[in-house]
Amino acid sequence: MQFRSEFNPPKFNKQININDTVMLIGSCFTDQIGNKISTHKIRTLQNPNGILFNPISISNAIETYLLNRKFNTDDLFFRNELYGSWLHHTSFSGLDKHQVLNKINTAISGANNFLKKADWLIITLGSSFVYEKLTEANDEYCGVVANCHKVPADKFVRRLINSGEIKNVLQKLCTRLHEFNKNLKIIFTISPVRHLRDGFVENNRSKANLIDAVHSVVDSSCILYFPSYELIIDDLRDYRFYAEDLVHPNYFATQYVWEKFIKSCIDENTQDLLIEINDINAAMLHKPFNPQSQAHKKFLKKYAEKTMAIQERFPSLDFENELKYFSLPG
Repeated sequence: MQFRSEFNPPKFNKQININDTVMLIGSCFTDQIGNKISTHKIRTLQNPNGILFNPISISNAIETYLLNRKFNTDDLFFRNELYGSWLHHTSFSGLDKHQVLNKINTAISGANNFLKKADWLIITLGSSFVYEKLTEANDEYCGVVANCHKVPADKFVRRLINSGEIKNVLQKLCTRLHEFNKNLKIIFTISPVRHLRDGFVENNRSKANLIDAVHSVVDSSCILYFPSYELIIDDLRDYRFYAEDLVHPNYFATQYVWEKFIKSCIDENTQDLLIEINDINAAMLHKPFNPQSQAHKKFLKKYAEKTMAIQERFPSLDFENELKYFSLPG
């Protein structure tokens, strides 16, 4: 008997190679997949503005990278004894405004340089709900915010943007990105994280707007779609694949999506290499019972040789930490 309908996403015509560079931006699911890509030695840059959820904030953030915009003190607000930016996640907030500005501008400059030569951009959309800041006497910013920074809800207008508005945002964004980097391939995906604080019905309306808008801009060449949302919601389809909050996918669900991502989005030669790298990553988690034993020294020597062999085949990959870990004790 078959108890579930397994979904195997089709292979992309163009796929990620070990020598490619990948920027990822969007919801917290971006970090989960981005970390897996990074630990397998594909060069990445993740969320230069911190975690972002809605299409407008993601588009606004990318626009600052394309313009290499420099923030100044007028772009910051001061709340709850912290300086922050309405276009950034709370991870950029701090006690010293100059340190906050330096962190923001360094991230923008790095994203600008990375995007110039990036091969791929993965955009994970989380929600169609936006929060628009109301103008106040001590803060002139008015518009969609990336994060509410624990400011009272009455300082914002919350609204659900429709698929037509999202489509316009994404079309303009893709055009701007390809003007900036004509070789860039864009992968859209919808976060499977359930935004139940918005409400059950509202969460589904929100995801539906994102899905409808994304598929109106996807093409078969350089704007692609990977079904993270569908793999969790329609394939796994079970609360055992969620964390204790019943909102975020757990390790097993994320691993399942990652395995599907590899088969769909990464070329076969790189897939073979990822298996070798994964073996090395697993070896680094090994906890020896006796670090001074001959068996452990033999283990270290074996993996040092494996790592050096891959390094010789792919000199652009960085295995400095691994080789240091596997070096025999003096």
